[in-house]
Amino acid sequence: MQVVTTRIHSKDSKLAGHGWLSRLGNAIVDLLFPPYCVACQRYGAWMCAQCEQEIEIIRPPFCHRCGLPLDDTPARPSAQTEHASSFKSPLSPQNIHLCRQCRTNPPQLDGLRAYAFHSGPLREAIHQFKYQDLRSLAAPLGRMMGEGWSDQFPMEQDVDVIVPIPLHSTRLRARGYNQAALLAVELGAHLGRPVVENVLVRTRATAPQVDLNPKERKDNVRDAFRTVNERLAGMRVLLVDDVCTTGSTLNAACTALRQGGVSSVWAYALARAKSETETSSR
Repeated sequence: MQVVTTRIHSKDSKLAGHGWLSRLGNAIVDLLFPPYCVACQRYGAWMCAQCEQEIEIIRPPFCHRCGLPLDDTPARPSAQTEHASSFKSPLSPQNIHLCRQCRTNPPQLDGLRAYAFHSGPLREAIHQFKYQDLRSLAAPLGRMMGEGWSDQFPMEQDVDVIVPIPLHSTRLRARGYNQAALLAVELGAHLGRPVVENVLVRTRATAPQVDLNPKERKDNVRDAFRTVNERLAGMRVLLVDDVCTTGSTLNAACTALRQGGVSSVWAYALARAKSETETSSR
């Protein structure tokens, strides 16, 4: 696969430098206000080693398309399904294992992965990170995503740029930061890939997805994104978000990126909701 490189423009250079500036700022804050585990309140770290051990990390074998653990005997996709989905995988067709859902209704994304399930200590950490302005959690949470990369993605898989799921301008002003962008910066530093925030934009303020059913989620984010230019044309993009539930937001963003001419779109979330099968099995 041909490697496509990109020059980091001035705004992206600031982003590239933001990682170490953020860590320096966090270190100063930690000296003044010692961190404590957001799950058990022990002092010493925003996520203590014991609580980190309780995180339900998603490990293979899982569906090579949606990343969910396989709940039955995997099967190769039919030629018709593979053609219809335009699935571009670095793996040979003989090794592709798909879940039942992806065999019949594959997502727009070339592949979706998540570090762990949205439960236990990780769920509490994401809540504090996202809604309680605890930005210092970006470093440990981003580290987890970086450490999980080799288990989640094929060895042959590579990306040129990382693009965080954008917030609408009104929500960004209200919150003061984009949690997905903070995670993307940490992951970008781990992978040595630039983070680009000014190409994919959210064109309308959508309702929160949390209380919507799958169909409502899909309708809620339909045409909610667009690319402002074709700067990423021909590149392999990694979308990053904090939580994935049904994948509707990531798929909608993927559609916009494809319209902007990108060559492939993979997605990586910190956490994802359990499917009904996963919930009932525990």
